[in-house]
Amino acid sequence: MTLNRSPVPLHKEPERLEARLKELPLTPGVYFMRDANDNILYIGKSKKLRSRVRSYFRDDHRLSPRIALMVMQITDIEFIVTDSEAEALALEANLIKQHQPHFNVLLKDDKKYPYLCITWSDKYPRIFITRKRRLGKTRDRYYGPYVNVGVLRRTLGIVKRIFPLRQRPKPVHKDRPCLNYDIGKCPGVCQELITPEDYRKTMEKVAMIFQGRTQELEAALTVHMEKAAEQLNFETAAYLRDQLQGLQYLGADQKVSSPDDTVTRDAIALVADDHHACIQLFQVRAGRLVGHLGFVADAQSGTPGEILQRVLEEHYQTVESVEIPAEILTQHGLPEADMLATYLSERRGRKVSIAVPQRQSKADLIEMIERNAGYELARTQRFADRNNQAMLDLAEILDLPDMPHRVEGYDISHIQGSDAVASQVVFIDGLPAKQHYRHYKIKDPTVRAGHSDDFASMAEVIRRRFRRYAENKETVIERRTESSSVLAPNSIREDFPDLVMIDGGKGQLSAVVEVLRDMNLMDEIKVVSLAKQREEIFLPGESLPLATDAEQPGVQLLRRLRDEAHRFAISFHRKKRTDRMRRSRLDDIPGLGSQRKKELLAHFRSIDYVREASAQQISEVPGFGPKLAQQVYEYFHPQSAEVTG
Repeated sequence: MTLNRSPVPLHKEPERLEARLKELPLTPGVYFMRDANDNILYIGKSKKLRSRVRSYFRDDHRLSPRIALMVMQITDIEFIVTDSEAEALALEANLIKQHQPHFNVLLKDDKKYPYLCITWSDKYPRIFITRKRRLGKTRDRYYGPYVNVGVLRRTLGIVKRIFPLRQRPKPVHKDRPCLNYDIGKCPGVCQELITPEDYRKTMEKVAMIFQGRTQELEAALTVHMEKAAEQLNFETAAYLRDQLQGLQYLGADQKVSSPDDTVTRDAIALVADDHHACIQLFQVRAGRLVGHLGFVADAQSGTPGEILQRVLEEHYQTVESVEIPAEILTQHGLPEADMLATYLSERRGRKVSIAVPQRQSKADLIEMIERNAGYELARTQRFADRNNQAMLDLAEILDLPDMPHRVEGYDISHIQGSDAVASQVVFIDGLPAKQHYRHYKIKDPTVRAGHSDDFASMAEVIRRRFRRYAENKETVIERRTESSSVLAPNSIREDFPDLVMIDGGKGQLSAVVEVLRDMNLMDEIKVVSLAKQREEIFLPGESLPLATDAEQPGVQLLRRLRDEAHRFAISFHRKKRTDRMRRSRLDDIPGLGSQRKKELLAHFRSIDYVREASAQQISEVPGFGPKLAQQVYEYFHPQSAEVTG
């Protein structure tokens, strides 16, 4: 349901706010918070919509700084009524995935823990370890996040020895399988020597291991092995026997066991300080620990019970129904345990119970998980202390009023002016924030092959980056001032840097300063440069570098930022150069447009494969007739054209 909108925040108009709240029903449902630009700030669910939404405006003394900032921006409230609390939870999950509101982020995506991914969207799915969880393809599955990457890598290695799996994202050879096929590690995916259906059956067995269903898989393989032996198919029986032995070895080092080995349960606990909450979730299946997952959350986002509730909701929304356990043990009581239990029971098709354990064995399990969470928190604190020390030192070096929350680094990459590009990398609280990285293609016509101009290129990038701030300078300053009255400086989440670092010396810095002065932003943006040779820091208007030690924490932070900007710029430059070289070799072929070039490269994967192909093979590409295929072939084999002529 949509209500009438006003650009004024609701907290500034008490009468309009009260009218809105009275329109909300005392029934289960989902609510939306919107800002003046009609963006969704937050999506939540409740068994009593009016009571829950009212709490944001009545209990402001209990709100975290992050939520307090959100409340200041709310100009409208929408809601959808559901028939039950479980339905509200399911609807909330789908809407959050669809809209991804900024203030719904609870778990910190700092790439600390790895995931295991199976790409079910591919014709022949791949399996690999990643720290980047991309949810763009809904069919792909991510398992984790796993706390111990060493154990995860060892497990995946054993799995690849047990089951023949696809080993490479792209084939090594065009017309024959590689060595992995000859030694039995791959079923010949690159040459499609196995059907997609049969390969998926193998991958489904692998998925069962990471779903905690190893015993179920062992039972199924045992039945198949005995059946093969009865049919005197001893080769198949021996193959299944080897797989069973590998699976038994996989679970041989489990340290957690329970006498009631028929119960599947998850147990969760956390330890928190003033800033971070480290959560550990142990997955126990048939008495054995099969998964050890870790999460990091904002400690100010709620009470321990509320944080555990949200972690469980986010975790179970991404797993398959067969992975949901019969029992969930929690360290603290959940504020909406009944709603979550009902939702999980409906998904699982069987009852799911949620409880805070009181008896000795289950309480001991929670205590052990809490100890593990404590160790992770200690590691997080040490890492945070190192970053804080570096930011404090950098603030002292540059005489900044506060620790720099958002620091941006810029670099230029080219080869004698060709394929000139720039990079923008962002560190937030001393950590890389890759979601804010950006590439720039240099558009200056004077920068071309044989003529480079790093000063002009850097000036162009800075002008493009801060153009909209120059055009809306008063609005930006007002928003930052208003935000700082609610939040501490290090909690501001504005897309505006506290510090800009230029990779280069006084020349690059002078070019940037000139641009910022023209845009009237010199007073708002603190800018420095870091020279490569002696790691010297230059300030605007200063002829000599600052007196610093290359090994002090603040300088090391700038070096990490500079190295990341350099890496990011070079990788984009290489890609741009490779794409240009690839295109240029096909541009000379008559009758070959951009779409047909894409089709040709998509079919053969590389120019080398196109050159090796026959005219008949080229004609199999969509959109290529015999005449065009012959033209492409003769381009790479001019001697054949002479013979034909």
